[in-house]
Amino acid sequence: MIISIVVDNDSWILPYAETLLEWSIKQGFDALLARSHADIQKGDCAFFLGCIKIVAPDVLDLNTHNLVVHESELPAGRGFAPMTWQILEGKNIIPVCLLEAAEGEVDSGDIFLQETIDLEGHELCQEWRDKQGKKTIALCQQFLEEYPHIRAQKQEGIASNYSRRYPEHSALDVDKTIAEQFDLLRVVDNERYPAFFTYKEHRYILKIEKATDE
Repeated sequence: MIISIVVDNDSWILPYAETLLEWSIKQGFDALLARSHADIQKGDCAFFLGCIKIVAPDVLDLNTHNLVVHESELPAGRGFAPMTWQILEGKNIIPVCLLEAAEGEVDSGDIFLQETIDLEGHELCQEWRDKQGKKTIALCQQFLEEYPHIRAQKQEGIASNYSRRYPEHSALDVDKTIAEQFDLLRVVDNERYPAFFTYKEHRYILKIEKATDE
């Protein structure tokens, strides 16, 4: 098989994509890690992981299958940052799908595989991202192991969409307790979009990490 693993930005998922690349090569696949769409090779499948750029139709035509991983009960929860939005909703069991990247509406392609990411409700950003990254790679590996006999199913149900998140979404409310805002603290990135609050006309950044065990 000829496969491309595509990460078109400096995403946190890059180390997991590198793990998938190493595994694929050990399986005897002709695999490469493409850091731009121009690097994608013509072949059997391309995995688009953590990508942010729109993929042109001629790029999709390079491979028999173009696959993405999305964390929601599709067709509900299409769009941006589904893990973050669902953690903020108080969910601890997050569906995750491997699906075909279809032209047109985002996250509307046929679903090949579906699993869940199980949380306990205390995981901070790096912890739940680790679960997400490992589950992403596991789904990609399962697809490659079952290909070409694996079959996809159409999405069924009522579609909904999550909106894009911005650094401003990390704002804390000084009139609410820590407990009331703990899920928000769980989804902030201490470096890229840290939690912050405004008090007495000044803005303060608040970073969170778990205490190390003694």
